[in-house]
Amino acid sequence: MPDPTTLPIWRIHSDILRELRVGNRLVLVAPTGSGKTTQVPQMLLDEGIAGEKMIVVLQPRRVAARTVATRVASERKCELGAEVGYQIRFDDHTSAGTRICFVTEGILLRWLQDDRTLANIGAVIFDEFHERNLLSDVALALVKHLQRTQRRDLLMLVMSATLDAEPVATYLEECPILISEGQSYPVDVSYLDAPDQRAITDQAAEAVERILHDDAPGDILVFMPGRGEINRTLDALRSLRTQERISCIPLHGALEPKEQGRAFSPNALRKVVVATNVAETSITIEGIRHVVDSGIARVARYDA
Repeated sequence: MPDPTTLPIWRIHSDILRELRVGNRLVLVAPTGSGKTTQVPQMLLDEGIAGEKMIVVLQPRRVAARTVATRVASERKCELGAEVGYQIRFDDHTSAGTRICFVTEGILLRWLQDDRTLANIGAVIFDEFHERNLLSDVALALVKHLQRTQRRDLLMLVMSATLDAEPVATYLEECPILISEGQSYPVDVSYLDAPDQRAITDQAAEAVERILHDDAPGDILVFMPGRGEINRTLDALRSLRTQERISCIPLHGALEPKEQGRAFSPNALRKVVVATNVAETSITIEGIRHVVDSGIARVARYDA
């Protein structure tokens, strides 16, 4: 495993700690892959910023909460559910000794109902806040109110890769903003030469086939809007006639934890991971060098 302290977020390590020692609110903007999700909670724990209380990290998706908790536990060489754990609907991997806990917004709201002061929590980190929804907005408002009225010691940190930080900082009463520059790599982008009326699943499989025939190294990530399209893409991939053997792996929220873990585990074969947009900003899959994007995603909307 690479040294986590080489990640870009560590360049502003001292700035993060300074702002949270001086005040109790911070907005952090850091690009995908900078290490903010895995490293910032560990920075706070190791420096004792939250005292002896738990650091809670809100994740908008269950897949992200589970996989990030697993990664952080691995980095800290502890068993999942001990010092580092997670809690999502119907799945609780925490214990009395858990100090960093990754949860979905609904879990935090339930905790607020059970204990309105969050007495055992020292810091709440709202991660990937650009994926705002009703639950995350309510959670932010309630934690802000709690901090202002009863828990001045409670720390609030809002993090995102693509967030417009100014409105959030204004809502949090002009709290400081820190920006991590991250790291970038050259990217070649290509598009279809002409419209294609075939199913997007067949088009994606053909794009994967072209990558394989070009002998370009690296794993492949395919974006599809939902579980049905993912399964049909996998069926199309399995019918490809290629000389190279590949491992076709689905990734979506309905999978069992063990199945989700296949996307992140080392593999002797080249991996072709077919995922929803959870893999766009919520999680990072090492080894990906090629991305096939269907250009379609499912977005919830309210119909009056």
